[in-house]
Amino acid sequence: MKSASYWLDTAPVIATAESKLSSANVDVVVIGGGFTGLSSALALAQRGATVALCEAGIVGGEASGRNGGQCNNGTAQDYAGLIASYGEDKARAFYQFYNQAVDSVESLVRDEQIDCDFRRAGKIKLAAKPEHFEKLVKTHEALIKEVDTDAKLLDAAQLQREIVSDQFYGGLLTPNGAQLHVGKMVHGLATRCIEKGVAIFQHQPVIRVDKKGPQQWVVHTPEQTIVATSVLVATGGSGPGPFSWFRRRIVPVGSFAITTEPLNKQMCESLFPGNRSYVTSKNIGNYFRLTPDRRLLFGGRARFAVSNSRSDLKSGDILRQSLYDMFPQLANTRIDYCWGGTVDMSADRLPKVGEHNGMFYAMGYSGHGVQMALHMGKVMADLIDGKPTHCPWKTTNWPAVPFHFGKPWFLPLVGMYYKVQDKLH
Repeated sequence: MKSASYWLDTAPVIATAESKLSSANVDVVVIGGGFTGLSSALALAQRGATVALCEAGIVGGEASGRNGGQCNNGTAQDYAGLIASYGEDKARAFYQFYNQAVDSVESLVRDEQIDCDFRRAGKIKLAAKPEHFEKLVKTHEALIKEVDTDAKLLDAAQLQREIVSDQFYGGLLTPNGAQLHVGKMVHGLATRCIEKGVAIFQHQPVIRVDKKGPQQWVVHTPEQTIVATSVLVATGGSGPGPFSWFRRRIVPVGSFAITTEPLNKQMCESLFPGNRSYVTSKNIGNYFRLTPDRRLLFGGRARFAVSNSRSDLKSGDILRQSLYDMFPQLANTRIDYCWGGTVDMSADRLPKVGEHNGMFYAMGYSGHGVQMALHMGKVMADLIDGKPTHCPWKTTNWPAVPFHFGKPWFLPLVGMYYKVQDKLH
């Protein structure tokens, strides 16, 4: 079993050794080489901007290359709950922006001719308890009223035509969601960026950012100094560097995944005749899908802990048992990959976009970042260009998480709370 992301291990290597700046002055420095940073750098370069991108590790090496490969419409929160919290107008705007994000990813893949196994697979939210299905009924009513007329409610019998497991009481199918190979997507984006003249610097963490004037920044890495008109922070709030203001507003939560050995075609068709993306309804639930080479990728929080080699293996053992419980037909199936990563959660689980002290930022996707981070490329290019945007995540008031100073000391307490909630509700 490899302790590595399946996506990164099966994607081409990105060569950036020859990246260099023709001048120490650029229009924009992008800090972070994930989907937000890469898509923004590409959109800016296509408009004629000179762009340097600095990544502390390898491009796509963190959340963008360590997720479930799901590119779904719909927010992190239940839509009916969003209406209750924010009202119909805001909830509708949030949901429709995710619809636009999936369309945006499809256009990006097509226009840039990126080979990343993109397909419209649809997503099913699986009711793990009878009362969860009752909640899905209300959500379905709210969705089809205005924002997703294609959504379908599946009772337990109908669900058996989509997925063969005795653990669920029904599901909610939103057919417009998609899947992609996120490692290949990272490679494709980075390649297009380089072709457009973006200088990509891997293993160059930003250690200091100095503001010299309204439109002059000096960005320092251990190897170079870059002067820029604008700076975009696209690291995620939990990333390294001089970004304590963001770290106080983002809670990094570990997310873990395993993949099986390749399954035979008959097994895949018998267990997953619908071949969708799937997510369970529990707070500490699971997400899973088949990969292009017919592996079952199975992930989830597993444990409320940060990701490291020991934590990944412990979480992998929990996921393995959950997978076998859900699909006993796979009890003798080998596990080939096990890995972990970090989900950057905002307090309200909504993305955050704006400016802080003149630096632009986009982060806090809260587990729904594949589609939104890629969509944010053109949005952030518009913001940096000073063009009007209609992004619902723009905020001028983003308070810090109380008692949070960068290290998530409270995660075990949060995990205990959610475990209790899953038992009670």
